[in-house]
Parts: sequence; C-alpha cells; structure tokens
Amino acid sequence: MNWYRFKHTVGMYLCLTGNKRARYLKKHNVLYHIGDNCMTMFRHIPLYPKLISIGNNVWIASQVDFVNHDVIHRMLNNKYQKNDFQERIGVIDIKDNVFIGSNTTILPDVTIGSNTVIAAGSLVNKSIPGNGVYGGVPAKYICPLDDLIEKRRKTTKIEIEQSTKGGLSDKTVEVCWKRFREYERKNNNEQ
Repeated sequence: MNWYRFKHTVGMYLCLTGNKRARYLKKHNVLYHIGDNCMTMFRHIPLYPKLISIGNNVWIASQVDFVNHDVIHRMLNNKYQKNDFQERIGVIDIKDNVFIGSNTTILPDVTIGSNTVIAAGSLVNKSIPGNGVYGGVPAKYICPLDDLIEKRRKTTKIEIEQSTKGGLSDKTVEVCWKRFREYERKNNNEQ
C-alpha cells in the first residue's frame, strides 16, 4: 500500500461515522469526485481512488469493494515470459440518489445510474441504467424503484430507542422480534 492510500485509510478509520468518512473523502479530495449528503461505511482506500466518482445522496454500506483494476497481466506476462500485457484499469461512476448494499463488488468501467438501489451481496460487472432495484451475481434488474418505495411506506414503523449502555433498548429489541415473528407467521400461512 502506498503512503497516500495508507494515510487516507488511517484517516478513514479515525472517522467514526459514515457521514464523517464521506466528508473526509471530500475534504481531502481523495476520489475523483464525491457529492453532497453522502455516507460511506468503507474505510479502505482502493488502489486508484481518483478513478471513482460518487454523486449526491449516495449511501454505501459496509464491505463494498471498488475494484477498478485487475492483475491478470502479471499472470499472462509470467506465463509467456514477455511483457506484452498491461494492467487493465477503469473508472467507476456512481450517479445521484444511489444506495449500495453490504458486500457488493463493483468492477471497472461501470456506471450506476441515478435513483438506484443495489442489493447486498451483488456483483456490478456492467453499467446499470438506474431508476430501479438491482441485485444478484451478476446484478440484474429486480423491480422499479417506485415498487420498493411503496413497500417501504407500508412497512410498520417502530420507535427506535437507544440503550444507555449502547445499542438498542430492550423495548426496541422486543418490538423488532415481535414484528419479525408476525412477518414469518404471515408468510408461512400464505405458502
């Protein structure tokens, strides 16, 4: 890891919230671009951070990998005992109003269009036009964003209380388990 990436990775670890990490990236001009009202849970700075652009209102969950290069050229050059192959690098362009779920991998030369949700555990290996929910390996279109919005509006709201010891209060934990059991009972009765 070079000094630039090491210094900024340490800086990211010192930021305790995702919003502060995004502001850190912007303040120190680490990426090619990062917009306003963003949240980044990742702490590790990718190899070529200047090849990543993040728009406004982009929320990136934990363990998202930005892979904007590969090292296949090294294996090929060793195999053929030549230096005919070079490293493949490419940009990652994330537009406005995007959520990227945990454990997603984004490969080089892709755009994630505006108004998009990428489900957890996805592989984004080609550009996504936007205005929808995408998920899977590789990521495929699941439904329009409006369907997810409507489903979220129908979700039972709960009051989230914090414990004085940290984490959720016992009351909130019980409400979550009760809601989950009702959901499971309903789904099992429909099958």
